[in-house]
Amino acid sequence: MSGIPSPVEPMSDDRPLDNVSTSEPHGEVANASELDPSGLGFMCGLEVHQQLNTGKLHSRMPSILYEVGVEEIPDDWKREGRRLRAAQGEGGKVDVAARFEARRNRSFVYVQSPNSGLIELDEAPPLSHDDSAVKAALTISAMMDAKPVPFLQAMRKTVVDGSNTSGFQRTTLIATDGVIQTPSGDVGIDVICLEEDSARKLDTQSTDSGEVVIYTLDRLGVPLVEIATAPDVQTPEHAKETALALGTFLRDTRMVRRGLGSIRQDLNVSIACGDRVEIKGCQDLDWIPRIIRLEMSRQLHMYRLANELREEAGLPALPPDRRDDQIPVENRVARAVESRIPMQLHDMTTIFDGCTSTMVERALTRGSLVKATILPRFSGKIGTKQMDEEDSQLPRLGRELAGAAKLAGVAGIFHSDELPAYGIDQNLVDSVRSSLEIEENDAFVLCVAPEWQADLALESVIERARKAYHRIPKEVRNVVIRKGAPEDGTTTAMRPLPGGARMYPETDIPVVPLDEDRWSSISDELPLNRIQRIERLSSYDISDNQIEALIGAELDDILVIAIEGGPCGTPGIPAKAMASALLDNTREEISESTEFSAENIPMPILTLSLHAREEGIITREGLVPMARSLLIEGPSYKEAEFPERLKWFSEKAEADGYTPADSSAVEDAVDEILADRADFVAERGLGAIGPLVGVVMGKLGGAADGKVVSEVLKQKISELIED
Repeated sequence: MSGIPSPVEPMSDDRPLDNVSTSEPHGEVANASELDPSGLGFMCGLEVHQQLNTGKLHSRMPSILYEVGVEEIPDDWKREGRRLRAAQGEGGKVDVAARFEARRNRSFVYVQSPNSGLIELDEAPPLSHDDSAVKAALTISAMMDAKPVPFLQAMRKTVVDGSNTSGFQRTTLIATDGVIQTPSGDVGIDVICLEEDSARKLDTQSTDSGEVVIYTLDRLGVPLVEIATAPDVQTPEHAKETALALGTFLRDTRMVRRGLGSIRQDLNVSIACGDRVEIKGCQDLDWIPRIIRLEMSRQLHMYRLANELREEAGLPALPPDRRDDQIPVENRVARAVESRIPMQLHDMTTIFDGCTSTMVERALTRGSLVKATILPRFSGKIGTKQMDEEDSQLPRLGRELAGAAKLAGVAGIFHSDELPAYGIDQNLVDSVRSSLEIEENDAFVLCVAPEWQADLALESVIERARKAYHRIPKEVRNVVIRKGAPEDGTTTAMRPLPGGARMYPETDIPVVPLDEDRWSSISDELPLNRIQRIERLSSYDISDNQIEALIGAELDDILVIAIEGGPCGTPGIPAKAMASALLDNTREEISESTEFSAENIPMPILTLSLHAREEGIITREGLVPMARSLLIEGPSYKEAEFPERLKWFSEKAEADGYTPADSSAVEDAVDEILADRADFVAERGLGAIGPLVGVVMGKLGGAADGKVVSEVLKQKISELIED
């Protein structure tokens, strides 16, 4: 094992970009699906965050998630208020993302769920790493053939959006330099980390002085394994393959949580004329190629717009490849742009007295102001809403400016390229232009909000407009969601991309040495992968559909145990019988009217009941009620031996009338029913079997196996037809 490597940022620019043209990039922005990834210098890697099925990482609290909304919070859950600020790291710098969040003028309320205590509130020091979580992360690392670090050192990662009460997230590097196979080729794994999940946001409430964000602490501290790939993804379609392979791989460990929100995929995307952007919210894998292609289109549009703005201002053009940028040149451009677009805001409120826009009128009634800023020479460059060939919004500067403003909490902005509209008529537009004393080729942006918020929003707009002269900013973006699904695959800005200044050592958690013996024991006992699981189940008498369903539901291990000799001494159960019981609603039916959920029905209860049915001790119809009786009032499978439990089960079945009738009784009952229903049998033939099974069962008082009754009916009716 080597020394402890530092957590690395994925997608470093020192990797070669093959086939990148040194001339201007080709491709139509309006036709994202036809853009050439290779020719544009496409680079992509994935970051996957997967919740582990263990207790919390540093508090020994259970990882229970309480599905409550802000209106459903129990009265006895305590609340704590906080306000966070950004501070200098050990290197003397304030992280750019931290600085941005600190400007948003927000306070935070934390709702203390039953699985959160003093550690979650940051009022007590964290405990050492949860051993089960460490084992899971090491197992994942070994399965990816990654190289573990010799010491597990927790680090503090600055987070000041309020999602962590401490102002940082604890992250521990586990391993580096792994690999995962995909149909289109191997993808390298740069880092595997173990970290805490964040608090869950319930609501954001606006006030006159700022925003109040409400979080619940149930999710805070749930262990996450973070996997960052190398930028080996070859195409947008390959990104989907990689995400699917990673998700399947993680489920194969049987150490991760399942369900909505338990896994999150982030995309790191760039093209040569753009720069690295991290895209969050890519939950639907089918959308990944489209999301990536639209980001390529956005970066291409913004590059071309930057050079258009530079040409108009007489500034040096951006080179087609970001690696050819010259810092002195970009610094000169930045100074020129700051002079060109000053940080000036103007109060336009009086002009909008009597405005017929319902939106504006309501805001002014609540005490908001109308503030404006000027963007010189930007007329026609901000853009209006247009759709591409696949009905996604085309990239435009206006969306970027609106996204920057929305980070201040405002609903949106108005700009001159789209006015008159929204109840703002031409007379008002002319009045604004006259008041601002701007020329025809100048643009303006309006914001209607409380003064502090309007100022912050427009300052963000000015900063983003200045950046339009440069390459796209490195930032974190989020997929635009409508009604729980991507709206069209486009994204909006969330925050600046964090830098290295956000990470520093955690001093409250002891370093955990990773010795060779522990690593070897984990490497020697790796879980089966999907292919191995399919091969194992294929040897049993079950269908391919059942195999897929069992593996998908993570029930294949239980099936194998039951077949090879059931839990707590139960003899082996036939594969088909056990598979049907696991995949049907048998456990759900047993759990009815009990305190147990279907998933928590003990397997010894199910296997003993199945054994009794297969051995003819009970009828098929008696399986569920007898299993329920065994669960509620039978001898404990933890204390009583199998023969004792089976004896109780047999006696109870006889007392409750679930012991099968003997064959002669079944035949007598069938003969009697066939004699009574001779006309029906003559008319329906073998089609009479189904309706008559229930009649025979009723006559026998349920003390018969439906399968046996059906077989006897078939034999008797066939004989009648032949006669």
